[in-house]
Amino acid sequence: MRGRRALSFALSLLIAAPASGAAPPPRAAEAPCPTHGIAMHGAPALPSDFHHFPYAEPGANKGGKLRVGLAGTFDSLNPFNLKSGTAAQGLVGNVFQSLMARSQDEPFTLYGLIARSIDVDPARSQVTFHLDPRARFSDGKPITAEDVLFSFDLLKTKGRPQQRIAYGLVKSIDAPDAHTVHYDLSGVGDRELPLILAIMPVLPKHATDVERFSEATLAKPVGSGPYVIADAQVGARLLLRRNEDYWGADLPSQRGFYNFDEIDIQYFRDGNSLFEAFKAGLLDYRDETSTTRWASGYDFPALADGRVVKETLKNENPKGMEGFVFNTRRPLFKDIRLREALGMMFDFEWVNANLYAGLYTRTKSFFDESELSSSGRPASAGERALLAPFPGAVRDDILEGRWRPPVNDGSGRDREMAKRALDLLESAGYRIENGVLRKDDEPVAFEIMVKDRNQERLALNYAGSLQRIGVDARVRLVDEVQYQRRRQKFDFDMMLGQWIASASPGNEQRMRWGSSSANQEASFNLAGAASPAIDALIAALLAATSHDDFITAVRAYDRVLLSGFYVVPLFHASDQWLAHSTDIARPARLPRYASPMFGPTLESWWRQR
Repeated sequence: MRGRRALSFALSLLIAAPASGAAPPPRAAEAPCPTHGIAMHGAPALPSDFHHFPYAEPGANKGGKLRVGLAGTFDSLNPFNLKSGTAAQGLVGNVFQSLMARSQDEPFTLYGLIARSIDVDPARSQVTFHLDPRARFSDGKPITAEDVLFSFDLLKTKGRPQQRIAYGLVKSIDAPDAHTVHYDLSGVGDRELPLILAIMPVLPKHATDVERFSEATLAKPVGSGPYVIADAQVGARLLLRRNEDYWGADLPSQRGFYNFDEIDIQYFRDGNSLFEAFKAGLLDYRDETSTTRWASGYDFPALADGRVVKETLKNENPKGMEGFVFNTRRPLFKDIRLREALGMMFDFEWVNANLYAGLYTRTKSFFDESELSSSGRPASAGERALLAPFPGAVRDDILEGRWRPPVNDGSGRDREMAKRALDLLESAGYRIENGVLRKDDEPVAFEIMVKDRNQERLALNYAGSLQRIGVDARVRLVDEVQYQRRRQKFDFDMMLGQWIASASPGNEQRMRWGSSSANQEASFNLAGAASPAIDALIAALLAATSHDDFITAVRAYDRVLLSGFYVVPLFHASDQWLAHSTDIARPARLPRYASPMFGPTLESWWRQR
């Protein structure tokens, strides 16, 4: 049972009297004075009197409509439950907002939003949020501590897996008054947890259907953000309209953002249709992910006459991992030698030259192109100390920074690489019999699940390479809804996974690679990894108190993930490619760590006319 002070809102939301037996909140002398922000390491970069985020334009024009297109579909307006994989995009931030707002110009720093200030002790075992009395939901109801406690309870029991795990660490929560919420985190030892609690969405207790919260729903939600939902057509369209009474428009963390009167989000099941809509001027913005299109597809009239422009942008954020992931819950993929050998058969050099115009870079780390990457760096003494309790968890070549993904000759039929793979397989007890790779009379056969034609093309190429060493890899294309449901239930042999990296990896790593998430439905632990070394290093990066200790822990963690050969690394674009109508504009200053550079609804952009 949680210690909690009862809230009494009967007398015009006056301070509540303590409930009998409830633990009192910390005395003022036990905690520092409230501060305007919190950083994962060190202090916030911006002073308490900052005017706006560096990458926002507070003088931006307000008005007009933004038209954006997204691939896929949706069947729900609730992005916080287990069915959130099929929820509409564009709700978080626009409709729903959290206690504090994240700056994309720092690795992980939060500033005031619904909570105007925060108290945290040096050990981060006690955290108190002070709510802004001006905060309101879109229906005009005030946001109080009661809504925060309600949201915490609801998401802890019915929210997404990462929320359930993180909130489950909290020892107790109480509300001393209508605008104060205190969390007791004593004994947890997780320095990121106060920040995780700070980015919790605040839901309205008076307008949330608890009984049906776990279901997909198209009921228009009540939020506290700058937009409300004007229209929602399942799988086709979401129309957001500015809330003229948005309470937070002049907060420093909000100035210069949310500049459009309406945001029209259109969904396309087919990528070609999405591109054609952009070419025809029906959409204002496009993130380009196709190298073929980027290299040769932008020759339409609107680009030639200046109505559309292309941009290539780059910031400092690490490049994450994307690759074919082995579901190690399947007995076939338990053998790490099999996983490594199958990974050798992905011919990046041929694929990049023939399918992607040579524009991609092979990914060699889960935090590539950043100081967090272990690639090319011998392990430091600090890393070796962290890894010492887990002998064999990291291979020697990875420990020494020498390992790279295998390099093929680019012919598409590299005999030397196939020989290396077969030699490794032979050492693990596999043999080719009548053209079929077998072990203990069982053939090596599995399915690669994909969700679109681009994934299918890549998977078919990889399956063809695997066939050269006797592996039967069948490619199966499924629709988006089926894909997400099978992913959430881990009902696949192999699929394409993506692990977006941030400059401050933290609690989300538990949901991606931690043992506790290996069999938790809808987690992002696609591989089913369950390793004491991984768990210990996630704990180490969360416990780091300095930037140097943090880097040490993340690099050691990177080495353990690479040594597990859970993924066949693919590739990444070092730059972000985008095209947009010249009717819309963005700040010249880019966010240093955003990935992607802009959200799906271009929060920092505006319409010029």
